[in-house]
Amino acid sequence: MNATIASNIDALRDDYIAAVKRLIAIPSVYQEDDSGMPFGKPIDDCLNETLKLCHELGFAIYKDHKGYYGYAEIGDGKQMIGVLGHLDVVPTGELSAWHSDPFTPDVRDGRLYGRGTQDDKGPTLAAIFAVKALLDSGVTLNKRVRFIFGTDEETLWRCIDRYLEKEEVPQCGFTPDSAFPLIHAEKMLIQSWLHGKGDDLIALDCGGALNAVPELAKYEGPLWEELAAKLDELGFDFTADDAEVVVFGKAAHSAAADSKGVNAIARLCMALRQIGVTHPAIRFVAEQIGQDANAKEIFGPVEDVSGRLTFNVAQLMVNAESSKLGLDIRVPVTFSKDSFDSDMLAVAEQYGLRYEEFDVLPSLYMPAESPVIKTLMKAYQEVSGDIDSQPMTSGGATYARAIPNCVAYGAVFPGRDKVEHMPNEYLIIDDMLKAMNVYANAIYQLQGVEL
Repeated sequence: MNATIASNIDALRDDYIAAVKRLIAIPSVYQEDDSGMPFGKPIDDCLNETLKLCHELGFAIYKDHKGYYGYAEIGDGKQMIGVLGHLDVVPTGELSAWHSDPFTPDVRDGRLYGRGTQDDKGPTLAAIFAVKALLDSGVTLNKRVRFIFGTDEETLWRCIDRYLEKEEVPQCGFTPDSAFPLIHAEKMLIQSWLHGKGDDLIALDCGGALNAVPELAKYEGPLWEELAAKLDELGFDFTADDAEVVVFGKAAHSAAADSKGVNAIARLCMALRQIGVTHPAIRFVAEQIGQDANAKEIFGPVEDVSGRLTFNVAQLMVNAESSKLGLDIRVPVTFSKDSFDSDMLAVAEQYGLRYEEFDVLPSLYMPAESPVIKTLMKAYQEVSGDIDSQPMTSGGATYARAIPNCVAYGAVFPGRDKVEHMPNEYLIIDDMLKAMNVYANAIYQLQGVEL
């Protein structure tokens, strides 16, 4: 890549770090409040700050009058390259698991820590600063580049749905919301509820975001000593004191529930079932899922080019009136929705539970031979020197599904940990500078691709 562009990226290092800190300091978690904004005031504050930052960098900016989305654009031409990032973040989880405040950005040992550093504020800003470096180097953009800022990615995508209703759709693009080299197949995402009866003896309110493996689950009640003994027998991590038991797991993104997560709700249900608790929701989790995040007891072994089916029990609520399980399921691209529905409805009926879908995102598949993928791979290889890594598949659900000819592209490099949705989330500063070089090279080369 042009040495001047690389030099200009290096010169933007401090400005980039300062920009990330500006956005991380805003706790842009979805909330219902009286602000009049669709996803709460903090998310709207983050959108406003992002657009202000882009204006400072020389971009034309626009904000949806209802606050669902915004965008920043630069360049000329009829065709448009879209870069789709999101500004909302998942909840922090237990603050005691963080070594620093999640919304007070902290630089330690070459890393910048804070909620949203890796997912997705840091990578989105890396792509923005990459275009800034191109412009500073005198590059003329014959295709417009539009950065589309979503605000509801971690929940229902209402932001991007409204964008698609109101705005011009790019001819191609990428979302910097996963890993390098790129993701060309994404599983179907199904988020759903299992509703059931209440219980006068068991009261539970466990879990957080649907797309996160729960790292702890609490029980408080008369069975606490018996429960603690069973957890100890099973070898599960927990604490018990004064009628309260806290079961510990390991937080992870739901897409990696089977490889990186340990589900605290599942462990709690297994122990409760083994001491004689018979509530249908608890039985369902203990008997059908347990510690198998691939749910083979329900669906059998389901695996294809996009990977294995994953099944995350993200929430469990039981009170005297009702119960509800919150599920996040990632379904391989070749497993039909009809087959999934048949299996899921049958097992729900077996336990007297009512199945209700909350959100469904169809799968994504782009052939590795497509011009856009070949261009993005070439840009990545030229900067990284990595000619071995190939286009990948993922259980993650990214904005790549939203527009044609779009894939998830970075910003985590091979061999690096993906720490999104986890305590002590961070980005590696040198890696983000490297990602800027990849993004600058990609956007430069896409100028010559007929879309």
